[in-house]
Amino acid sequence: MRLLTVEDVSAGYGEVDIVKQMNLTVDAGEIVTIAGTNGAGKSTLVKAIMGLAPRCNGVIRFGEHDLLAMKAEDRIKCGISYVPQVANVFGPLTVTENLQVVEHVKDRGARIREMFDLFPALAERRRAQAGSLSGGERQQLAFARALMPRPKMILLDEPTAALSHALVEQVLGLIRGLPGLGIAALVVEQRARQSLEISDRGYILDSGRIVLTGAAKALLADEQMARYYLGRA
Repeated sequence: MRLLTVEDVSAGYGEVDIVKQMNLTVDAGEIVTIAGTNGAGKSTLVKAIMGLAPRCNGVIRFGEHDLLAMKAEDRIKCGISYVPQVANVFGPLTVTENLQVVEHVKDRGARIREMFDLFPALAERRRAQAGSLSGGERQQLAFARALMPRPKMILLDEPTAALSHALVEQVLGLIRGLPGLGIAALVVEQRARQSLEISDRGYILDSGRIVLTGAAKALLADEQMARYYLGRA
């Protein structure tokens, strides 16, 4: 089932288009990676989908919903969660309070208990301020916050940024498990090779445009493309 449809979308800041005539889809249960060069427009595209880009035109549909006609908070109600690269938790609040303040959650108490079952490390630190968490714990909390409203799809902007190798593997493991929870994922990731290895499909961006798309395994197997856009293995 098609969840997200992006058609002929351009988005940017002021009069400058960072994303240009973008076309992209995500189906239910898919993991899709957006990769490409620095400044290619990857994060701008995700912000446009979430309603956070200053300017956006084209068509963005989520199921039967016309997202461009909605504010960002209303897009969450449709079943989309977003984990930004920075400022993805409230540092002064405790772990539990970070989960309590998430909006559009039914059976909040039960849902928090489910998150603690899913992330035992958070349960152990439920009374700790989020600002005192390690990088891996903070990312777990960001994931838990995104899962609280029971989304159909999560947008992830550079989820492994500034993490150690061990924590990168942990975060990628969390993403790999999302389809098992009935959740699709659209992932912007500098570690493109590793992200594509857990993905179904990928889109490669350059200068705000899609230059290549296809099955993740096929993109990884294209040695010339991979060397240019993904770096050496």
